[in-house]
Amino acid sequence: MSVMSIEKIVEQAVQDGYLTPAMEAEVGRICDSGSTLSRQEYMALDQLMGALLTGEVVAVPRKQFINVMEELVLTEAISRVAEIEVTSESSLDVGDIAAYALNRLPPLYATTEEGANYQRQRAKAELQELIAQQVGQAIIRSLDRPNDGTPVITKNTGNEVLRQVSTVLQAYAHHFEQK
Repeated sequence: MSVMSIEKIVEQAVQDGYLTPAMEAEVGRICDSGSTLSRQEYMALDQLMGALLTGEVVAVPRKQFINVMEELVLTEAISRVAEIEVTSESSLDVGDIAAYALNRLPPLYATTEEGANYQRQRAKAELQELIAQQVGQAIIRSLDRPNDGTPVITKNTGNEVLRQVSTVLQAYAHHFEQK
């Protein structure tokens, strides 16, 4: 979505009858930008709030989903990188390795915890070897590439990476329906 004014977003929302997540994010970005809102912008926000309250405009909810493949690849990559870093002086970028592998693997989306569990079991039964193969290829590629000065995950920050991954997974977890 191109950058729009609050007035244009409200006009579009009233015309269409809905406020998309992208439109909502743009209004939030404008309001959070620190610049003072004009009288017209306040009037447009007031119009939007009224339209949302009366149902003239419906806020389209963000679809909450997770790609279980990301979790599986990250787990495999962190484990393999940790093994390598214990026995060598190499420092590898877990994010780069995961991205390389993810671009070569099928996504496994789920919207509920039950669905995520199904996808995990399916992946472990059918795709674990392929996941390990793609992560291995990514590691080989990363080890063969000279260090270009890009920040990498080092032995000292391995626990920090695990903490960040845990935080991300916990953030996703509250979006799942409990069954």
